[in-house]
Amino acid sequence: MAVKIRLKRIGKKKLPFYRIVVSDSKFPVAGRFIEEIGTYDPNTDPSTCRVNEELAKKWLANGAQPTNVVNKIFKQAGIK
Repeated sequence: MAVKIRLKRIGKKKLPFYRIVVSDSKFPVAGRFIEEIGTYDPNTDPSTCRVNEELAKKWLANGAQPTNVVNKIFKQAGIK
């Protein structure tokens, strides 16, 4: 089972809001997920992101692979 940390888009049309979720790579992006570990809001200036560091580090230690965008968010938050 390949586990990914990726963004799940929610919100209205032209007002995106994302949840950072841990999910199996076989599930669709807007589909099932294992756990929610944070949020990302690009609408604010500057964009805000909230990440539960303990959960993120736990999943990274267990072998979950973050996507490119989530990797950048983790670097800004000082996780990776």
